[in-house]
Amino acid sequence: MSEESAEDQGGTPGGDREYRIGELAQAAGVPVRTLRYYQERKLLPPPRRAGRVGLYSEEHLARLRMIGNLLERGHTLEGIRELLSAWEQGRDIGAVLGVEKAVTTPWSNEVPATMTLDELAELFPGEVDPAAVERAVALGLIEVDGDRVTHWSRRQLDATVTFVRAGVPLDEVLSAGQELQRSMDDLAAMFVRLIATHVVGRIDQQDLGDLTDTLARLRPGAQVTVEAGFARAMDRQVRAAIDELLGRLTTQ
Repeated sequence: MSEESAEDQGGTPGGDREYRIGELAQAAGVPVRTLRYYQERKLLPPPRRAGRVGLYSEEHLARLRMIGNLLERGHTLEGIRELLSAWEQGRDIGAVLGVEKAVTTPWSNEVPATMTLDELAELFPGEVDPAAVERAVALGLIEVDGDRVTHWSRRQLDATVTFVRAGVPLDEVLSAGQELQRSMDDLAAMFVRLIATHVVGRIDQQDLGDLTDTLARLRPGAQVTVEAGFARAMDRQVRAAIDELLGRLTTQ
């Protein structure tokens, strides 16, 4: 009898539950070939050998279920291997995943707005043509699905409408938005660099739970810094523009 066919037979009695390869695959809800692939990738430890038969423990089953959960969360197999490696080195897998959640939780809580192309055109009379739609798509502001358009942010859409109705051409608003996005990307890259260098870079020197708490505290701090800085800059720029306007008026 071959090793594979022997392993696919029933389990062994007594003590903690042990599984032959077919039983383990069935309990975990994965094909045997997937289980073998995980072993090849070092995601699953080798079984205990009883002669020619490999016997897997409850720990093997728990690990397979953990791998499945991580795959459902969007992790790659390589990322899962690194997480499991950290776990084997004594790190709390819950703390490791807590850091992952703190880092990857979306920063934006904007609510998208969906409408028809005709409804979008009504918001910007005479300014929504194929070129404008194509540009907005390229900038990542909208997605078009047939006759339906989804803008990524209801608040930003409302702000754009306000600017256009005040007399600013839609094309100019889109240009300003593109320039603003480049500036925001630079700011975000700066904050990521600071956090990666001075916080995450010390991961071996602090508990992962503390790191998760630190990242959670830094999130609103970064947002407040940008918002407060922009508000202060607007105060300076508006005051300078008013002073220039008043200066021109007084010299006329």
